[in-house]
Amino acid sequence: MPSVLVVEDDPSIRQSLIEVLAEHGYAVRSAGDGFGALREVTQSPVDAVVLDLGLPDLDGGDALRMIRGISSVPVLVATARDDEAEIIKLLNAGADDYLVKPFSGGQLVARLSAVLRRTSHVPPAGAPAGASVAPAAEPLRPTTVGELAVDPGARTAYLAGRELRLTRREFDLLAFLARHTGQVVSKRRLLTEVWREPYVDDQTVDVHLSSLRRKLGERAAAPRYLLTVRGVGIKLVAPR
Repeated sequence: MPSVLVVEDDPSIRQSLIEVLAEHGYAVRSAGDGFGALREVTQSPVDAVVLDLGLPDLDGGDALRMIRGISSVPVLVATARDDEAEIIKLLNAGADDYLVKPFSGGQLVARLSAVLRRTSHVPPAGAPAGASVAPAAEPLRPTTVGELAVDPGARTAYLAGRELRLTRREFDLLAFLARHTGQVVSKRRLLTEVWREPYVDDQTVDVHLSSLRRKLGERAAAPRYLLTVRGVGIKLVAPR
Protein backbone atom coordinates (compact mmCIF):
# COMPACT_ATOMS: atom_id res chain seq x y z
CA MET A 1 0.00 0.00 0.00
CA PRO A 2 1.70 3.24 -1.10
CA SER A 3 1.90 5.99 1.51
CA VAL A 4 1.11 9.64 0.80
CA LEU A 5 1.68 12.78 2.84
CA VAL A 6 -1.01 15.43 2.27
CA VAL A 7 0.18 18.94 3.14
CA GLU A 8 -2.79 21.31 3.29
CA ASP A 9 -3.58 24.03 5.85
CA ASP A 10 -7.36 24.11 5.31
CA PRO A 11 -8.80 21.37 7.60
CA SER A 12 -11.87 20.68 5.44
CA ILE A 13 -9.89 20.42 2.20
CA ARG A 14 -7.25 18.31 3.94
CA GLN A 15 -9.90 15.90 5.22
CA SER A 16 -11.48 15.64 1.77
CA LEU A 17 -8.13 14.79 0.19
CA ILE A 18 -7.43 12.21 2.88
CA GLU A 19 -10.79 10.54 2.31
CA VAL A 20 -10.40 10.43 -1.47
CA LEU A 21 -6.93 8.93 -1.29
CA ALA A 22 -7.87 6.44 1.45
CA GLU A 23 -10.83 5.28 -0.63
CA HIS A 24 -8.41 4.51 -3.46
CA GLY A 25 -6.11 2.40 -1.32
CA TYR A 26 -3.47 4.87 -0.15
CA ALA A 27 -2.11 5.02 3.39
CA VAL A 28 -2.45 8.72 4.13
CA ARG A 29 -0.65 10.97 6.60
CA SER A 30 -1.14 14.72 6.79
CA ALA A 31 0.38 17.99 7.89
CA GLY A 32 -1.13 21.46 8.13
CA ASP A 33 2.01 23.51 7.58
CA GLY A 34 5.45 23.43 5.96
CA PHE A 35 7.53 22.60 9.02
CA GLY A 36 5.12 19.83 9.93
CA ALA A 37 5.61 18.41 6.44
CA LEU A 38 9.39 18.52 6.83
CA ARG A 39 9.15 16.66 10.14
CA GLU A 40 6.95 13.98 8.58
CA VAL A 41 9.27 13.47 5.61
CA THR A 42 12.33 13.33 7.87
CA GLN A 43 10.96 11.06 10.59
CA SER A 44 8.96 8.59 8.51
CA PRO A 45 9.53 8.51 4.73
CA VAL A 46 6.52 8.32 2.42
CA ASP A 47 6.14 7.29 -1.22
CA ALA A 48 4.74 10.64 -2.39
CA VAL A 49 3.79 14.11 -1.17
CA VAL A 50 0.77 16.19 -2.21
CA LEU A 51 1.87 19.74 -1.40
CA ASP A 52 -0.42 22.78 -1.22
CA LEU A 53 1.40 26.08 -1.80
CA GLY A 54 -0.72 28.32 0.45
CA LEU A 55 0.80 27.30 3.79
CA PRO A 56 0.64 29.48 6.94
CA ASP A 57 4.31 29.27 7.96
CA LEU A 58 6.23 28.79 4.69
CA ASP A 59 5.66 29.64 1.08
CA GLY A 60 4.92 26.36 -0.66
CA GLY A 61 7.80 26.93 -3.06
CA ASP A 62 10.20 27.26 -0.14
CA ALA A 63 8.73 24.14 1.46
CA LEU A 64 9.28 22.28 -1.82
CA ARG A 65 12.94 23.32 -1.96
CA MET A 66 13.46 22.30 1.68
CA ILE A 67 11.87 18.89 1.04
CA ARG A 68 14.13 18.48 -1.99
CA GLY A 69 17.10 19.23 0.25
CA ILE A 70 16.42 16.18 2.40
CA SER A 71 14.52 13.75 0.16
CA SER A 72 13.94 12.66 -3.43
CA VAL A 73 10.31 11.72 -2.64
CA PRO A 74 7.97 12.50 -5.58
CA VAL A 75 6.08 15.76 -4.98
CA LEU A 76 2.76 16.62 -6.62
CA VAL A 77 2.07 20.32 -6.14
CA ALA A 78 -1.51 21.49 -5.70
CA THR A 79 -1.73 25.16 -6.59
CA ALA A 80 -4.22 27.88 -7.47
CA ARG A 81 -1.43 29.62 -9.39
CA ASP A 82 -1.82 28.89 -13.10
CA ASP A 83 0.79 31.38 -14.34
CA GLU A 84 3.23 29.63 -16.70
CA ALA A 85 6.30 31.32 -15.20
CA GLU A 86 5.25 30.24 -11.71
CA ILE A 87 4.67 26.65 -12.83
CA ILE A 88 8.08 26.53 -14.53
CA LYS A 89 9.63 27.87 -11.32
CA LEU A 90 8.00 25.06 -9.31
CA LEU A 91 9.11 22.37 -11.76
CA ASN A 92 12.65 23.73 -11.68
CA ALA A 93 12.51 23.68 -7.88
CA GLY A 94 11.88 19.94 -7.96
CA ALA A 95 8.14 19.35 -8.34
CA ASP A 96 7.36 16.15 -10.25
CA ASP A 97 3.95 17.35 -11.42
CA TYR A 98 1.26 19.87 -10.55
CA LEU A 99 -2.50 20.23 -10.33
CA VAL A 100 -4.24 23.60 -10.64
CA LYS A 101 -7.10 24.16 -8.19
CA PRO A 102 -9.93 23.42 -8.24
CA PHE A 103 -9.48 19.78 -9.23
CA SER A 104 -11.52 16.64 -8.77
CA GLY A 105 -10.63 13.64 -6.65
CA GLY A 106 -10.35 11.62 -9.84
CA GLN A 107 -7.75 14.00 -11.26
CA LEU A 108 -5.73 13.84 -8.05
CA VAL A 109 -5.71 10.04 -7.98
CA ALA A 110 -4.82 9.78 -11.68
CA ARG A 111 -1.93 12.24 -11.42
CA LEU A 112 -0.62 10.66 -8.22
CA SER A 113 -0.74 7.17 -9.75
CA ALA A 114 1.14 8.45 -12.81
CA VAL A 115 3.81 10.10 -10.65
CA LEU A 116 4.33 6.86 -8.72
CA ARG A 117 4.58 4.83 -11.94
CA ARG A 118 7.25 7.15 -13.29
CA THR A 119 9.34 7.73 -10.20
CA SER A 120 9.35 4.60 -8.06
CA HIS A 121 9.01 0.84 -7.87
CA VAL A 122 5.93 1.21 -5.66
CA PRO A 123 2.81 0.01 -7.51
CA PRO A 124 0.00 2.62 -7.59
CA ALA A 125 -2.94 2.05 -5.26
CA GLY A 126 -5.47 -0.34 -6.74
CA ALA A 127 -2.85 -2.46 -8.54
CA PRO A 128 -3.33 -6.25 -8.21
CA ALA A 129 -1.74 -7.88 -5.18
CA GLY A 130 1.90 -8.67 -5.81
CA ALA A 131 2.09 -6.26 -8.72
CA SER A 132 5.23 -4.21 -9.15
CA VAL A 133 6.43 -1.55 -11.47
CA ALA A 134 8.19 -3.05 -14.49
CA PRO A 135 11.97 -2.75 -14.28
CA ALA A 136 13.50 -0.03 -16.38
CA ALA A 137 14.71 -0.92 -19.84
CA GLU A 138 18.40 -1.12 -20.58
CA PRO A 139 19.96 2.35 -20.75
CA LEU A 140 19.97 3.77 -24.25
CA ARG A 141 23.08 4.98 -25.98
CA PRO A 142 24.19 8.60 -25.64
CA THR A 143 23.05 10.89 -28.45
CA THR A 144 24.88 13.91 -29.83
CA VAL A 145 22.98 16.58 -31.76
CA GLY A 146 25.15 19.52 -32.72
CA GLU A 147 26.77 20.68 -29.48
CA LEU A 148 24.10 18.94 -27.42
CA ALA A 149 25.04 15.60 -25.81
CA VAL A 150 22.37 13.54 -24.03
CA ASP A 151 23.21 10.40 -22.04
CA PRO A 152 20.04 8.58 -20.87
CA GLY A 153 22.03 6.04 -18.84
CA ALA A 154 23.82 8.67 -16.78
CA ARG A 155 20.85 11.04 -17.02
CA THR A 156 23.09 13.91 -18.03
CA ALA A 157 22.87 16.48 -20.80
CA TYR A 158 25.62 18.86 -21.91
CA LEU A 159 25.46 21.83 -24.24
CA ALA A 160 28.82 22.96 -25.61
CA GLY A 161 30.51 21.15 -22.72
CA ARG A 162 28.32 22.77 -20.03
CA GLU A 163 26.05 20.49 -18.03
CA LEU A 164 22.38 21.45 -18.21
CA ARG A 165 20.49 21.56 -14.92
CA LEU A 166 17.24 19.82 -15.89
CA THR A 167 14.31 18.61 -13.85
CA ARG A 168 13.44 14.92 -14.08
CA ARG A 169 10.64 15.60 -16.56
CA GLU A 170 12.68 18.03 -18.66
CA PHE A 171 15.39 15.41 -19.01
CA ASP A 172 12.87 12.69 -19.95
CA LEU A 173 11.42 15.00 -22.59
CA LEU A 174 14.81 15.93 -24.02
CA ALA A 175 16.01 12.31 -24.01
CA PHE A 176 12.89 11.17 -25.87
CA LEU A 177 13.30 13.88 -28.52
CA ALA A 178 17.00 13.05 -28.82
CA ARG A 179 16.11 9.40 -29.36
CA HIS A 180 13.94 10.56 -32.28
CA THR A 181 16.26 13.25 -33.63
CA GLY A 182 14.92 14.80 -36.82
CA GLN A 183 11.45 13.27 -36.39
CA VAL A 184 8.38 15.39 -35.74
CA VAL A 185 6.78 14.17 -32.50
CA SER A 186 3.23 15.19 -31.65
CA LYS A 187 2.27 16.48 -28.22
CA ARG A 188 -0.16 13.59 -27.89
CA ARG A 189 2.69 11.14 -28.40
CA LEU A 190 4.83 12.97 -25.83
CA LEU A 191 2.00 12.80 -23.30
CA THR A 192 1.51 9.11 -24.02
CA GLU A 193 5.16 8.00 -24.06
CA VAL A 194 6.92 10.50 -21.78
CA TRP A 195 4.13 11.49 -19.38
CA ARG A 196 2.15 8.26 -19.92
CA GLU A 197 -0.97 10.39 -19.55
CA PRO A 198 -2.57 10.76 -23.00
CA TYR A 199 -5.60 12.65 -21.70
CA VAL A 200 -3.76 15.49 -19.94
CA ASP A 201 -3.97 18.98 -21.46
CA ASP A 202 -1.34 19.84 -24.07
CA GLN A 203 -0.34 22.86 -21.96
CA THR A 204 1.66 20.45 -19.78
CA VAL A 205 3.99 19.82 -22.72
CA ASP A 206 4.10 23.51 -23.63
CA VAL A 207 5.24 24.49 -20.14
CA HIS A 208 8.08 21.97 -20.14
CA LEU A 209 9.13 22.84 -23.70
CA SER A 210 9.26 26.51 -22.76
CA SER A 211 11.52 25.77 -19.80
CA LEU A 212 13.68 23.44 -21.89
CA ARG A 213 14.09 26.06 -24.62
CA ARG A 214 15.26 28.59 -22.04
CA LYS A 215 17.90 26.18 -20.73
CA LEU A 216 19.04 25.49 -24.30
CA GLY A 217 19.46 29.25 -24.79
CA GLU A 218 16.71 29.69 -27.36
CA ARG A 219 13.18 31.01 -27.79
CA ALA A 220 10.18 29.66 -29.70
CA ALA A 221 10.49 32.68 -32.02
CA ALA A 222 14.19 31.96 -32.62
CA PRO A 223 14.68 28.18 -32.25
CA ARG A 224 17.98 26.38 -32.64
CA TYR A 225 17.41 22.80 -31.44
CA LEU A 226 13.65 22.58 -30.81
CA LEU A 227 11.70 23.29 -33.96
CA THR A 228 7.91 23.53 -33.88
CA VAL A 229 6.07 22.22 -36.91
CA ARG A 230 2.80 24.09 -36.66
CA GLY A 231 -0.20 21.85 -36.23
CA VAL A 232 1.97 18.71 -36.13
CA GLY A 233 4.45 18.71 -33.28
CA ILE A 234 8.06 19.31 -32.25
CA LYS A 235 11.39 17.94 -33.41
CA LEU A 236 14.98 18.09 -32.18
CA VAL A 237 17.52 19.03 -34.85
CA ALA A 238 21.13 20.17 -35.04
CA PRO A 239 21.43 23.94 -35.56
CA ARG A 240 22.46 25.03 -39.03
